[in-house]
Amino acid sequence: MRGLERARWAVGVASIALLATACGGGDDDNAGGSGGDSAGGPSGTVTIQNGEPQNPLVGFNTNETEGGLVVDSITTGLVEYDVEDGSPVMAVAESIETDDNTTYTVTLKDWTFHDGSPVTANSFVDAWNYGAYGPNAQLNSYFFEPIQGYTEVQGEDANGDETITADEAPVTEMSGLKVVDDKTFTITLTAPASSFINRLGYSAFVPLPESFFEDPEAYGEEPVGNGPFRFVSWDHDVQIDVEAWEDYPGERPAQVQAVQFKVYTDSDAAYADLTSGNLDIVDTLPTSALAGEQFKSDLGEGRYVEQPEGVFQSFTLPQYLPEYADPNLGKALSLAIDRESITQTIFNGGRTPATGWVAPVVEGYVEGQCGEFCTYDPAKAKEYFAQTDFQGPLTIGYNADGDHKAWVDATCNSIKNAIGLDCQGQPTPDFATFREAITNREEDGAFRTGWQMDYPSIENFLAPLYATGASSNDGEYSNPQFDQLLQQAASAEGEESLELYQQAERLLAEDMTVIPLWYSTLQAGWSERLENVRFTPFGTPDLQGITVSE
Repeated sequence: MRGLERARWAVGVASIALLATACGGGDDDNAGGSGGDSAGGPSGTVTIQNGEPQNPLVGFNTNETEGGLVVDSITTGLVEYDVEDGSPVMAVAESIETDDNTTYTVTLKDWTFHDGSPVTANSFVDAWNYGAYGPNAQLNSYFFEPIQGYTEVQGEDANGDETITADEAPVTEMSGLKVVDDKTFTITLTAPASSFINRLGYSAFVPLPESFFEDPEAYGEEPVGNGPFRFVSWDHDVQIDVEAWEDYPGERPAQVQAVQFKVYTDSDAAYADLTSGNLDIVDTLPTSALAGEQFKSDLGEGRYVEQPEGVFQSFTLPQYLPEYADPNLGKALSLAIDRESITQTIFNGGRTPATGWVAPVVEGYVEGQCGEFCTYDPAKAKEYFAQTDFQGPLTIGYNADGDHKAWVDATCNSIKNAIGLDCQGQPTPDFATFREAITNREEDGAFRTGWQMDYPSIENFLAPLYATGASSNDGEYSNPQFDQLLQQAASAEGEESLELYQQAERLLAEDMTVIPLWYSTLQAGWSERLENVRFTPFGTPDLQGITVSE
């Protein structure tokens, strides 16, 4: 879900060398300890702005930030990501060994779930098979695609009704996953992938207890994880409560007793609560606070952060609607947007105009991948628009509970002024409803899209979003040449792999179905009562490191 110099994998008969220190590094005296107050335990409650999750709280069915923030707090995967640079660090895995980047042997540490049941090899293998199985229709199933046997468990939509039944997917387990014993399992990929381990800290790959398989629906409402916090309650559209798990076996236990993820439908209301002392963390400051850098005087030194993050913003032209399928339309719209002006006037310079589809924080980023189409050129925009049959109006859908109206209106005004096309924002009341409409292909126009990286890799900004049939390919973009380049890049290593991903990214400019807007700069604030506040390269607060000073 968020360049960073990643850990270099030592390939050979020896195991892959990961950082052995606590995630976050440095001289943290609390790392590996019980944390919290002088008595040795976690203390205090932290409240954080959030939205209502779109989906049940299950890792491989959560592909949006609201649910992802909660899932990440209550689960731990084979690896986790360093707070400072995003590099993978051993977590539940004791070791991950490979000598060919194709077959990996995973050995687990002693670990338990919050209900006391052990985390075993089957906890991972059974979870991944469930997530990949086509009839289960999990949103993040695409992330298992590199594993041998994925195609077979996905099945085939034989009758064309866009659902896959058990009869259409008779194979239920990926052949590339084998349990050796309770603490060991192997992963075999369809082709070598040197960056495969990078993704194993993403929430799609977390283990699941037996209680999940007994009642997946009930689990999604009351999940049982294995992370530093354990689930307490979910009051829908109000808040989600988690509390520190004091038996957490990981290197970085929680330092606070509890976290409340409070649902806000208005970002200005959240900021008002922050400045009045009724909320502890706002991880995205509203545009009203950015104007004239008002947040700096409101919060004061030491209570806000501005740093690069792995977040890319765009809007998407749905290819399942014929009127949006002409590449000339996307090119015209992109040329008609004055990104420089919008990022300055709306975001007070807190966003950087995008020149491609990959955020600058990852290795492999190249400026200018969008070519001429991410420059503001009304004359060329008119030329391309004249080649289309689009009659308009253009609508850009967005969730009204987020701080989007100002930039959507500014974008529409820029398009109107450049090419004379009627353009208007189309708000949906809340994020969950908005995402549900996108998932169900019910949006009848263009719609805002954004991506917070799941793991620090150029691949993560491309494959999940634009590969044919990928989990977050909301606009149903499809280009066989793009897919082929992704496959070649996944099998290559080093510079060769990066160059292939860069070639794939350039193809997006030819089709222009997703309009790049800007890269985000993390601008967040917190209350006076918090200490040791850090934000990750993903743009999320390091909830394990925060302490409360009452």
